Amino acid sequence: MTVELRMLALSIVLGLAQIVLASHSASLQRGYTWTASSRDEAVTALTGVAGRFARALQNFIETFPMFAAAVLVAHVADRHNWMTEWGVQLYFWARVAYLALYAAGVFFLRSLVWNIAALGIVLVVLSLV
Repeated sequence: MTVELRMLALSIVLGLAQIVLASHSASLQRGYTWTASSRDEAVTALTGVAGRFARALQNFIETFPMFAAAVLVAHVADRHNWMTEWGVQLYFWARVAYLALYAAGVFFLRSLVWNIAALGIVLVVLSLV
């Protein structure tokens, strides 16, 4: 398996971990009865770590499809070079750092790390031209 596909697989695991973290932290805040309910009623926004996990997950969901598509296109096009290897690693490790920084409530640095993850996607896309 190439580095690119390995990092894609690890990013899927990261996404699943974020779903679990966001789900359980929301349940801890709202109660497991709410979790098991139909959730038809309006609820207040999540706060604290639960809210930060939910927002970090939403942000991951916004970037991951572009990352996955770029990696798969590069793989199908048989583009495997320093740009794809650096790109996938920048994306994955920056997303791990982003989650930790968001959960800890760190701002400015978190935004910088988001840009590093985005740069990772850009590197993979640039390897295609």
